[in-house]
Amino acid sequence: MHGDERQGGERAVTAAPSVPLSSAAGRWLVVAAALGSGIAFLDGSVVNVALPAIGDELGGGFSVLQWVLDGYLLTLSALLLLGGALGDRYGRRRVFLLGLVVFTLASLGCGLAPSGQALILGRLVQGVGGALLIPGSLALIDSVIRHEDRGRAIGTWAGLSGVAAALGPFLGGWLVDAASWRWVFLINVPLAVAAYAVTTRHVPETRDPSVTGSLDVAGAIAATIGLGGVVYGLIEAPVRGWDVVTVGATVAGVLALAAFPVIELRAAAPLIPLSLFRSAQFTGANLVTFAVYTALGGALFLLALQLQRTLGWSALAAGLAFLPFTVIMLLLSGRVGALAQRVGPRWPMTLGPIVAGAGLALLVRVVPGAGYVTAVLPAVVVFGLGMAVTVAPLTATVLASVPPERVGAASGANNAISRVASLLAVAVLPLAVGLDGSGDGPLGPGFARAMLVSAVLCVLGGAVAFVTISRGARVPTHVLPGLHQPCTSGQQAPAPTSRTAPRPPSA
Repeated sequence: MHGDERQGGERAVTAAPSVPLSSAAGRWLVVAAALGSGIAFLDGSVVNVALPAIGDELGGGFSVLQWVLDGYLLTLSALLLLGGALGDRYGRRRVFLLGLVVFTLASLGCGLAPSGQALILGRLVQGVGGALLIPGSLALIDSVIRHEDRGRAIGTWAGLSGVAAALGPFLGGWLVDAASWRWVFLINVPLAVAAYAVTTRHVPETRDPSVTGSLDVAGAIAATIGLGGVVYGLIEAPVRGWDVVTVGATVAGVLALAAFPVIELRAAAPLIPLSLFRSAQFTGANLVTFAVYTALGGALFLLALQLQRTLGWSALAAGLAFLPFTVIMLLLSGRVGALAQRVGPRWPMTLGPIVAGAGLALLVRVVPGAGYVTAVLPAVVVFGLGMAVTVAPLTATVLASVPPERVGAASGANNAISRVASLLAVAVLPLAVGLDGSGDGPLGPGFARAMLVSAVLCVLGGAVAFVTISRGARVPTHVLPGLHQPCTSGQQAPAPTSRTAPRPPSA
């Protein structure tokens, strides 16, 4: 392959990707990338069902459970784009390996955490590791595998990562019931060791020699302070009240978020080029993303608690309840993507969120005494159908709304927006519907109100799509994995850069 030999045997590849997928090197690279991203996707889907057990052992009330999810999402969403830029500049393999190390050490810390505060700290560090790890997994394939094999390589990677995410709720429930919630985090350690070994032995170093300008560190700091301050106020105000700390944190967060677009406009290499939003279609697609993924993040968080806290289900039963949703997403998204290529994205992106909203509205029937077949299953199936109709054309529309050379930035921005949506959902939705802050009892009527609010958000997303999305827009099929990013078949979208990271999310 093209490249030069670096100190210690590290191979630096800066020329055109040339490794065939059929070669041993190509197959090992896909395995390494899938292991790395699979750990992050598994962690993203496995934690929800463990929350009640975490609360029982560590205490701390509802706010601790919120922070267990939002601690990870906070640093991940704020630093994800910076992680991709670091890989371009300093070497994708190096940054990928650093992300693996940070993520693994943080997972070990989470699994051994003696208190809620220690667990939250571990989750914050996990998010930093994920921000380095997730963009690099796809970037390794894009920068090394030859162009004619790249679509098949990404499809293989997506399938393997999707399996990891699909197994998450089931595996998490089984680990909680059979052993302890701590194994939800500790299981990452052997998988990460394997990923590290494969990467160091079989994956070459790559970087982008054309990268110029300074890193947008100021933008990353503003995003972290802004999101952190606002989320802190929203989660802690119901517990502490609006005292000096919560008010100060919220004000600092708002000011930092207000400064973020100013910083981006002045940055030589901004995390999110604001010029992307001059496209009405790009802006509309991201508004739909924000609405739908806010609903998704809030619903999955609260449904796991409702099934266990209110209905008294085991963690394993709660995990299995999500399985139809995952199966529908994995099986139908590719077919919907192909349909959107024929009919255009407007109608799938309009009807899909409305159907998803209907599924969320059906979840109000999940109350004490409700059965799985009569109450939970219909709601989860309808919700899954709506999301399957939405996700593939939504992702493809984001990519099609910008010139080919800006696909990486567009995908990265959309990815970050979807994760910020989940972050804010976990913080805002319980406060908005008046859920009990103790975290150790039934959710009460607040759960039904939360599902209705989420349903309305989905319907609003559909309305935005109808107004802003062009019926005749080009819709390339895009391959993305995971519980929230199912595999889609067909032709690959324009080749992603390291900023083209899979969405997770609500990774």
